[in-house]
Amino acid sequence: MTVVERRTLAPGLEISRVITGLWQIADMERDGEAVDLEKTADAMEPYVDAGYTTFDVADHYGSAEPVVGVFRARPGNEGRVQLFTKWVPEPGPVSRRDVREAVDRALERMRSEALDLLQFHAWAYGDPAWLDALFHLQELKDEGLIRHLGLTNFDAAHLAMVCNSGIDVTTNQACYSLLDRRPSRDMTRVCQEHGVHLLAYGTLAGGLLTEPWLGRSEPEADELDTWSQMKYKRFVEAAGGWIAFQQLLQALRLVSLKHRVSMANVASRYVLEQPAVAGIIIGARLGEREHLEDNLRLFDFTLDDQDRAALAPGLEALGFPPGDCGDEYRKPPYLTAAGDLSDHFDAFPSPYPVVGGPGPRLRALSGTVWEDVAGFSRAMRVGNRILVSGTTATHRDRVIGGSDPGSQLHFCVDKIEGALRALGGRIEDVVRTRIYIRNMEQWEEVSRAHGARFGDIRPANTLVQAGIIGDDYLVEMEVEAVTGGR
Repeated sequence: MTVVERRTLAPGLEISRVITGLWQIADMERDGEAVDLEKTADAMEPYVDAGYTTFDVADHYGSAEPVVGVFRARPGNEGRVQLFTKWVPEPGPVSRRDVREAVDRALERMRSEALDLLQFHAWAYGDPAWLDALFHLQELKDEGLIRHLGLTNFDAAHLAMVCNSGIDVTTNQACYSLLDRRPSRDMTRVCQEHGVHLLAYGTLAGGLLTEPWLGRSEPEADELDTWSQMKYKRFVEAAGGWIAFQQLLQALRLVSLKHRVSMANVASRYVLEQPAVAGIIIGARLGEREHLEDNLRLFDFTLDDQDRAALAPGLEALGFPPGDCGDEYRKPPYLTAAGDLSDHFDAFPSPYPVVGGPGPRLRALSGTVWEDVAGFSRAMRVGNRILVSGTTATHRDRVIGGSDPGSQLHFCVDKIEGALRALGGRIEDVVRTRIYIRNMEQWEEVSRAHGARFGDIRPANTLVQAGIIGDDYLVEMEVEAVTGGR
């Protein structure tokens, strides 16, 4: 009898390595009619009986949280399942009260005294409010309302920053498939360094990595049935196009025939065997489509060197989507079902308040006491020039990034990016950067972080060893930007 593989992520948290994702409940409710909670909860029983005891939901997956709450509340079910959820707040300021209300709402909807795993998503790193939210979540974890804390759609640099800042992170959920192999780069290394487990979603690319799409002509938008298909069709376009995608599907089919399994099995097994991956999330339309028996075959075979060699040409032809994990939600091209962020929120608020004067100048203020004491602004705009003051890895009374100079520089760039955006600029407008470091032995770590953020922009740059005020600060940075092109 086939047994579903399990993995221990942390003390008290053991999961099935195939996690059932319930984002499609939101898709099922697109017409405005909510699913029947009891009936939909009934449809969870076959999954649990088969060994798929872990379910992934979110605050924005329609009625998914109430559905799993109904199931958990039934006699005998409390210890049978692991229920993961997410909190995806809109951009903007986040108070401790906001965080507590979000956690209390999830606890009520999921009928639980503590959340097994709460995964947090940040829309914009340039607005430091996301750090306020995370530190408040850590406090609630320490109180026992959250058993384990995770992230979702974080890139490698910011996952490292969070871990280096003392947040106790168990998982990062990221898109990972034969179509999207971005986590195989820096993300895997960071996860292994910090003991963070990857939970991979999009493993089947909304079903595109299955038999019905092999040999099929490129579909028009109105031929796509689900939000997931709309989303991952954009991934195909960004990674290399439909012809290259068909080459990958052909290779996938050959490997599946060798093992006498489905293409979905091979695509899922490929991700399941990647370093740092603890589990893969496969979506289910509870009560409508059942793939339980086919998914069990995942645990009857493994991929060998010959299989990986067979897949390699298709992977090389397709390439990688742009950027790092989660960039599809933070910068163009937005690889979402809608092609933008309109389904999620209306607009990004300004990260910092802006005031005018003296004269035609505009000033962005971060609100630190030193701006008043020393008489300066976080950034100033005069005409099409934006000048950003020397910036350290300070947020309120904390040093972000701990003792890691790379993480500190990444946070400096985040603050700079926020100041530029507040004054109508972009990081792409930067023409000069100046970096001051305390210890010249750390020049390479700092330079690599600078390269990761400015490698496509290539501003003029100066790096200087200097005595930086504040014993915990390893790096300081200032920039000049020119808006409006040439």
